[in-house]
Amino acid sequence: MALPETIVETSPNLGEVVVPTRRPTVARRRGWGWQGLLLPLLAAVLWEVGARVGFVSTRLLPSPSQIAGTVFELAASGELADHTVATLWRVLWGFLLGVTVATVLGAASGVSRRFRAFVDPTFQALRSIPSIAWTPLFILWFGIFETPKVLLIAVGVFFPVYLALVEGIGSVDRKLVEVGRTYGLSTFDLTRRILLPASLPTYLVGLRGGLGLGWMFVVAAEFLGASRGLGYLLVDGQMTGRPAVIIASIVLFALLGKVTDWGLARAGSRLVRWQDDFQSRPS
Repeated sequence: MALPETIVETSPNLGEVVVPTRRPTVARRRGWGWQGLLLPLLAAVLWEVGARVGFVSTRLLPSPSQIAGTVFELAASGELADHTVATLWRVLWGFLLGVTVATVLGAASGVSRRFRAFVDPTFQALRSIPSIAWTPLFILWFGIFETPKVLLIAVGVFFPVYLALVEGIGSVDRKLVEVGRTYGLSTFDLTRRILLPASLPTYLVGLRGGLGLGWMFVVAAEFLGASRGLGYLLVDGQMTGRPAVIIASIVLFALLGKVTDWGLARAGSRLVRWQDDFQSRPS
């Protein structure tokens, strides 16, 4: 088992104390990163072999090499960049809008029981509405341009972030709150300096869940009234009978979703380095 780099400090009461200079999980997690590629690579190889020997019908399920060729063609023509940028732009702004509103309302609901009793039943009811049900209403209200698409994504992002923050604040150790009140912190300062930082791990999980739903909702948003975007590319592949385009769009959604989730997880892990939990145990 690899040990973390350490230094030895001298304490007047305890003598020499060994202090780790960094968390041992960093190297361990980096070392395991490549293993996540094994399953998709194995599936792609078996898929390709099955297509070449005739076990898989390439007319309905093109091989990975055909899909890669389609992606290269779209990239060479400039279509891929145009559709990808349009989708990323919508997800970005929808995510930021949904997170902002969810953070404000989630913090208020977590801190104030009266406010939560007032708004939470309505939010729980709205959470059960399928994403596609909002699409015609938003188009009717806001037209067919970018506004309804961004709002639809924001709706998808809102609920997991809101729920995570409410539950995170509710599970904060009561002793921390009592310490804050002992020091005379106002409700706003208590929320800003104690409740929100203490609920940060749960909040980050909600952000990742909201981002995942944002990618799901952008598909519904681009199915109707869009002329650009990976969702539009999906529909175009269906209408023109090109399964390679459909699967290429699905793969691109998966890759973009994974990359953005990885970036959010990496940024979040830097904010919760203080945690001493099961995930941070030595290997």
